[in-house]
Amino acid sequence: MNAKAEASSTQKSAALPAIFTAGLVCGAMDITAALVVYGQFGLKPQPLLQGIAAGLLGESAFEGGYATAALGLVCHFIIAFSAAAVFYAVSRKWSFLVEHAAISGPLYGVAVYFFMQLVVLPLSNAGRYPFTMRGTIIGEVIHIFCVGLPIALVVRRLSDR
Repeated sequence: MNAKAEASSTQKSAALPAIFTAGLVCGAMDITAALVVYGQFGLKPQPLLQGIAAGLLGESAFEGGYATAALGLVCHFIIAFSAAAVFYAVSRKWSFLVEHAAISGPLYGVAVYFFMQLVVLPLSNAGRYPFTMRGTIIGEVIHIFCVGLPIALVVRRLSDR
């Protein structure tokens, strides 16, 4: 096997653990932050998770009990793994993303937040949520510290650069 093929094989073998771990850490931190922060405003865990499932099911998600809450949690982690995979893929081309993870991570968190708000939610069945500055600030802070930063740090730690 030549050196280029070996490097490609090593990168592929590093991709799955980096993406899986980054997605798992991000997903766990993000949902925990959402449950804690929005719980302070009186939102219970089940409707919060059903709200995620509403992206697929629409308003009927709120009538599905624990099953649609579980679906919401699965959807949440699929999104987290997807965000980790995108960061990993782009970081293979732009190495400064992992070389400067403390900067690129928070910026990636902001990008993920706006992608979710401006692309994913409008294309989903979730309905329209009213814009509030407080909601935007809370969402941004959560995405900076619980999405972008952990993804960047885990990818930096577990991947070959």
